[in-house]
Amino acid sequence: MDKLHLPALIAELQKFLPADGVLHSAEDLAPYECDGLSAYQAQPMLVVIPETIAQIESILKLCTEKNIPVVARGAGTGLSGGALPLENGILLSLARFNRILDINTDDRTARVQPGVRNLAISEAVASHGLYYAPDPSSQIACSIGGNVAENAGGVHCLKYGLTVHNIMKLEIITMQGEHLTIGGEAFDSPGYDLLALMTGSEGLLGIITEITVKLLPKPSATKVLLVSFDSVATAGQAVSDIIANGIIPAGLELMDNAAIKAADDFAHAGYPRNAAAILLCEIDGTVEEVDDQLQLAKNILQQSGASEIRLAKDEKERLKFWAGRKAAFPAVGRLSPDYYCMDGTIPRYQLADVLTRIKQLSDEYNLPIVNVFHAGDGNLHPLILYDANIEGELERTEELGGKILEICVEVGGTITGEHGVGIEKINQMCVQFNSAELTQFHAIKHAFDPDELLNPGKNIPTLHRCAEFGAMHVHHGQVPHPELDRF
Repeated sequence: MDKLHLPALIAELQKFLPADGVLHSAEDLAPYECDGLSAYQAQPMLVVIPETIAQIESILKLCTEKNIPVVARGAGTGLSGGALPLENGILLSLARFNRILDINTDDRTARVQPGVRNLAISEAVASHGLYYAPDPSSQIACSIGGNVAENAGGVHCLKYGLTVHNIMKLEIITMQGEHLTIGGEAFDSPGYDLLALMTGSEGLLGIITEITVKLLPKPSATKVLLVSFDSVATAGQAVSDIIANGIIPAGLELMDNAAIKAADDFAHAGYPRNAAAILLCEIDGTVEEVDDQLQLAKNILQQSGASEIRLAKDEKERLKFWAGRKAAFPAVGRLSPDYYCMDGTIPRYQLADVLTRIKQLSDEYNLPIVNVFHAGDGNLHPLILYDANIEGELERTEELGGKILEICVEVGGTITGEHGVGIEKINQMCVQFNSAELTQFHAIKHAFDPDELLNPGKNIPTLHRCAEFGAMHVHHGQVPHPELDRF
């Protein structure tokens, strides 16, 4: 839509939205120019902030009629550019859908709107002895709708699963304004598993208006070990050793020395600053189970080369250990003008080798890398330090990040664990998937959104784009061909 017709569109939207529900001045649009991946920015044509489902339905029907793209946005904490707006599109904010609608302690479920903060769910049910398990580092701010869109994880996803394992039902509205219920109150539902399809779909298939989440009882006992190592590779091998011996910790996190120092300076967590790496190994369950598994874990870690093993002496120290890990991303922000947070997943047994290769790439590109991992499930978060003010450094950083993701694919992993693809990893989709697979992805997108108006240009590359990318890179698997580009 050109600027000449913009006043008419604003007037139409203002007919059914609240007075402050249509933002169009440059000053009002500026806060929405990017999500957590601030290296990419664009000013949306308009921002709309509905308060009711009927208003969302009207927005989508109007945009379908006028062929205007729509990008849904939650709290804006995403790290892959999934909520990056379009200059010719509308950004639909779900910030006002922030109510917990129902808590069912008998079924251990809660019905919530998409704008509810992740942590707010656990806070609301704490008095019932319950909590919501997935806990991204941004849980104090990120919204549950965004968690579903990206299939967010967190430090405790090793034992309790990602978002997809902790939700039961979604209410969504398609681009055409059709209401759909995905999943149900039971633990299984007939037909295709559309709940899993919708989780991690990054706003490409529909607008989520309600989520039913599973709640878990708080464990009777929870204890955490802080384990030091003299090398990052040894720490990585220790992760595999723990899992191989039948222990599934609630959380198993790895930080290298740069991350240790940054987090300790920021959160005063009491970390061993001279360690090359630390593991945080948390065990929960019954008192007896925790004591038994803690002793077994200590024995395994000693055999795996740990230089020091420290048990948090009380709940206060346990929370302090985790506060350092939760603060790792903002803490690293103090080390460099900019950093680029990667997100890939590998088989656990490849941790030591991949960590060594990441160090080699860091040296090759002369760009420092700080490592913070959900090591237990193989989800890597290398943080590449750079300065966007130096010409060409962002491009070199992106190239380095792409090579890390391609290593993940090479060793049998995937290009994302919980941050999604967005625009950040769209080229690496060409590395992981062949033309037939990408064609199926586009067919699914087309089935839900035939006019390609929901978050277009994200997540799934065209086959033509992959052919261009393939001309410059050596691919793992089949390289798509431009003549197959039907989309």
